[in-house]
Amino acid sequence: MSADYYCGDIEFFPGIGRIPFEGIGSDNPLAFKHYDADKRVGDRTMREHLRFAVCYWHTFLGAGADPFGVGTRLFPWDKAASPMDAAALRMDAAFEMFTKLGVPYYCFHDRDMAPAADTVAESERNLSRMVERAARLQKQTGVRLLWGTANLFSHPRYMCGAATNPDFHVLAHAGAQVKAALDATVALGGENYVFWGGREGYSTLLNTDTARELDHMAAFLRAARDYGRSIGFKGRFLIEPKPMEPMKHQYDFDAASVVGFLRQYELDGDFSLNIEANHATLAGHTFAHELQISANAGLLGSIDANRGDMQNGWDTDQFPVDLYDTTTAMLVVLEQGGLAPGGLNFDAKARRESVDMEDLFIGHIGGMDAFARGLEVAHALLTKSRLAADRDARYSSFDAGPGAAFARGEFGLEKLRDFAAAHGEPAPVSGKQERYENLLNQYLLR
Repeated sequence: MSADYYCGDIEFFPGIGRIPFEGIGSDNPLAFKHYDADKRVGDRTMREHLRFAVCYWHTFLGAGADPFGVGTRLFPWDKAASPMDAAALRMDAAFEMFTKLGVPYYCFHDRDMAPAADTVAESERNLSRMVERAARLQKQTGVRLLWGTANLFSHPRYMCGAATNPDFHVLAHAGAQVKAALDATVALGGENYVFWGGREGYSTLLNTDTARELDHMAAFLRAARDYGRSIGFKGRFLIEPKPMEPMKHQYDFDAASVVGFLRQYELDGDFSLNIEANHATLAGHTFAHELQISANAGLLGSIDANRGDMQNGWDTDQFPVDLYDTTTAMLVVLEQGGLAPGGLNFDAKARRESVDMEDLFIGHIGGMDAFARGLEVAHALLTKSRLAADRDARYSSFDAGPGAAFARGEFGLEKLRDFAAAHGEPAPVSGKQERYENLLNQYLLR
């Protein structure tokens, strides 16, 4: 047992110790250049601002498979004698990595942590055994659970959806999984619970009653909320938008769609959004756009930190390295007052060609550094530049007089017509886009 990190009976990442902060002068690929966990940025440390989490699925189960080929990585735990033995070794490896990397959180699907069995009861027992193991490791290491969720998309039974499936028997199985996953999340002190509706959508309207499916999805979410509250879950429930893939059209298409759905079914008191960067770009939006729309509604709960490839038309789940993206994301987060109880979960995977175990660390280190630098730049822009003041000034005509009256709902169409007639053609006012973009670059390049 190392004094610096958890290590079980087997060390799965030999030669890699606790990842140090060495600063921008370092050439060590296994060291942080910008993420200094205890460094204060404003009133909080980087650790408190960013609340990093490692995802269980891509990191410890993602062997590099893609639609055209099987996996390229063989993990040590894949050689275990049984699926449950593999699950135990995988969990030991996970907590070794969490602690060496220095992240405070992790996230999991039920089927990541424990394999499915032939019956509901057996599957529940498998998960319960692994939850006991995770609880011991959490206590030993201090690593916490950011959120749990249920995999309601991989099993063949969910080919036509889970909560929106036209067969009630399938929906009941989905309910059983969510119940067990909520039990696990509460047992492990999870701060949130996520729904990703990868199969909640349709391939053709010819065989789909969208009204009934949306009603059923809302009823399913209410049932999950009510059960969660009944067993003591006090955190936020999170919906993760994505426009398509695997379904042609998914009901949780983008942030605006989810906000409208939550408000229509009066779920916004308990549910917020978990925004993924790659899903934003698949919807035709920027990462910052989806964050801003969620924050505008008061419903930005958490972030899946990754990126896509602009030349690939699918969800590539790459580690985030674009400082423009991380800075504009952190501008939204800082202006809404932070992410807690959410965080930044690296829903990202090493490339198919990256087959060394250290590549898992290098990918996370790069993502953590990119968001740490984005945090610093965003904070400087908000506290040292005129960014926010100049943006507010663009709307100053609504701060007093007729503009303020209109914003309060006290200036109708007749008054708008009379004002326009009395004041003639408005003078053009520049949006100064180039100035704003140059300002961002100015602070990025310091």
